[in-house]
Amino acid sequence: MASEASGAPAPDSAAPCDVPPQAGHDPKGHGFLALALGAVGVVFGDIGTSPLYAMREALAHSRSTTATEHAVLGVVSLVLWTLTLFVTIKYVIFFMRADNKGEGGTLALMALAQKALGKVGNKRSAAVFFLGVIGAALFYGDGIITPAISVLSAVEGMKDAPHVGHALTPYILPISAGILVALFLVQAKGTHRMAALFGPVMAAWFLILGALGLFHLVDDLSILRAVNPWYGLRFLLENGFLGFVILGSVFLAVTGAEALYADMGHFGKSPIRAAWLYLAFPCLALNYLGQGSLVLDHPASRHNPFWDMVPTFAYWPVLLMATAATVIASQAVITGAFSMTQQAVQLGLLPRLDIKRTSETQAGQIYVPAVNTFLLVGVLILLVMFQSSHKLASAYGIAVTGAMFVDTLLAYVVLRLVWKWSLWQTAALLIPLAMIDMVFIASNMLKIPDGAWLPLAFGAVLVLVMWTWTRGAQILTDKTRRDSVPLVDLMEILRARAPHRAPGTAIFLTSDPDMTPVALMHNLKHNKVLHERNVILTVRTAETPRVADEDRVRTQAINADFKKVEIYYGFMESPNVPKALAILRKQQGLKFDIMATSFFLGRRSIVPSANSGMPLWQDRIFIFLMKNATNPTDFFKIPPGRVVELGAQVTV
Repeated sequence: MASEASGAPAPDSAAPCDVPPQAGHDPKGHGFLALALGAVGVVFGDIGTSPLYAMREALAHSRSTTATEHAVLGVVSLVLWTLTLFVTIKYVIFFMRADNKGEGGTLALMALAQKALGKVGNKRSAAVFFLGVIGAALFYGDGIITPAISVLSAVEGMKDAPHVGHALTPYILPISAGILVALFLVQAKGTHRMAALFGPVMAAWFLILGALGLFHLVDDLSILRAVNPWYGLRFLLENGFLGFVILGSVFLAVTGAEALYADMGHFGKSPIRAAWLYLAFPCLALNYLGQGSLVLDHPASRHNPFWDMVPTFAYWPVLLMATAATVIASQAVITGAFSMTQQAVQLGLLPRLDIKRTSETQAGQIYVPAVNTFLLVGVLILLVMFQSSHKLASAYGIAVTGAMFVDTLLAYVVLRLVWKWSLWQTAALLIPLAMIDMVFIASNMLKIPDGAWLPLAFGAVLVLVMWTWTRGAQILTDKTRRDSVPLVDLMEILRARAPHRAPGTAIFLTSDPDMTPVALMHNLKHNKVLHERNVILTVRTAETPRVADEDRVRTQAINADFKKVEIYYGFMESPNVPKALAILRKQQGLKFDIMATSFFLGRRSIVPSANSGMPLWQDRIFIFLMKNATNPTDFFKIPPGRVVELGAQVTV
């Protein structure tokens, strides 16, 4: 069953709304340092826990004969310059400038690119849309692995704990599973109270990383040569294919870099940049240099360099801090998945899902039960399948490299059409970045037989779901339009043959305000009645993150009996029709009582058809998605007692 009221929006059915957006997280009135500290807690969790396993995995792929000074210098140099190129140059300096009214991330970039293409009448919008779908799917693929590998890599520190490590080893997997289950269960309660601790805890963790690195830097000061990129390049040239393989493990050091861009709207560009340049990056660089120095001095430490850095007296405090940091990193990924889901639903990539707000005072605090359950099940399956962070590392990285490459491709449209860069300027920036992306993608693809197939398979399923939903929605919209009566024609019919009039206001929700809503046709056909005041209501998704209240509602009087109303929401907002109508009543004086108004929804029963434009199996997927979509009454926050649903059967 599907509602006509934006129940199956086509991707291009949301008209662009060229209005100034509402700032979702205005930094004014907040201290700059507080915002930077908050960014440390939310944005850098994933990349901040990479030292637990990145160096270990990169060195593990080195042959024993190459575990020499050149190997260590080469790996550390590659890590440092990967952090510099991918995070500092690509995202912090350039990509954070490509914001969509303050918001970042793949879907925000996609919406910005689509808007730019729409203004010049370019037909490549479908390709941009498909790139956004792929980027979103890969984000979920990364999100399902991050909690598992982060928490497991921290808890695995127990097996090297002084005196008791051997006794605790059998409990590593159950403890990791318990921590993750508790983390997912607490999502329904909201995390805004705990979020205040995220920044200070992660800041303390970065200082610990820096202190450990500085402490071991003196083990062999020759490690400072790794700052020279020649050592990394020489290592790749000397080792050929092996060096290419090691790149896949080196990339683990920058997993989570896309979070800098995706979370830009929550904290602002300047606080995120400051947090990276003055705290996160220096501490990470010191830690990797310290790990390298330790391995140069004690080659046996290459098997677990991070935990070998920790002195005995500080082992348990560092272990507890590492566990807390990985939980925070996992929390950031989970909330990122919730935010991505909200954007995908609003942009028409996914069917309506139940999205709950967990805070009345803080924007962006949402909980998506279906996504939470799906991620929890996926994470537990990963723990059972791989059972160690070393094996999970084989599955990690491919989704992140793919998502970053999608960002690079989308940025081409923004640079050319929004920033008005010349072709040679755009090529000078993006071709080197794209080439580096592709090298890392190729390196990570070598992991496919060892587990990297999993996030790719997961992403492919999500691409299929999003493609089926958008394609089916478009087919359904086109069919409904063909079978409906234009609203202007209905006006002529009603003039010639006036029906009985009922007191009050009737609001008919529809995704196409130019055609007569199915519910209105059925009401006239079966009840033979027309209300005194009738509103044809359409909810639109703007190509901006948020829409200001003064631009929320647009109206157009058709005649004395009918009025068109369009309500605009940004792709970071949740629709609330009664609140929007209250704005309409306040601004434009439309007089009606929400509890004396009837909302009419057209509910369609979908039947598969071999001639729909999609294969039957895809029809069935679309129908399944329709049946499991959230009820429009709940999604649009309409009072249930004021809703009338009138149904029809439609083939698709």
